[in-house]
Amino acid sequence: MEPGGFDMQQIFQAAQQMQAQLMNAQQALADSEVTGTAGGGAVRAVVSGAGELLDLTIDPSVIDPTDPAETAATVADLVLAAVRDAGRAAADLQQRQLGALSGGVPGLDLSGLGLPGGAAGFGEDEDEDEYDDEVENENHLHGKEG
Repeated sequence: MEPGGFDMQQIFQAAQQMQAQLMNAQQALADSEVTGTAGGGAVRAVVSGAGELLDLTIDPSVIDPTDPAETAATVADLVLAAVRDAGRAAADLQQRQLGALSGGVPGLDLSGLGLPGGAAGFGEDEDEDEYDDEVENENHLHGKEG
């Protein structure tokens, strides 16, 4: 045992064990998928647990061929909302998995692990549910489904 009552070998082994658990958690996040939606499901974004956009689906019903400019703006808004929704879900998943790994140790910050979004989110400056409702309301005003 080292002076001061600390067994450095034991601390080193515990750090190695935590590093292995962290690597496993990061792989599990990379292998998992979460989905975000907007416009009542008209736009769907699939993001890995690590925050990588994997798939984006746009329902053809949101496309109005008689008004391409308005359609482009609406689709852009819906895509942004869906990606943010999925990003928020990925950040929540990261927080749950990495938070469990830290065991609730106060001051143990795992946000510097290079995961997109970390414990923070995508677009956390806006209330996306409210934004999504505004997009849906605007679509209904213009006679669009979604």
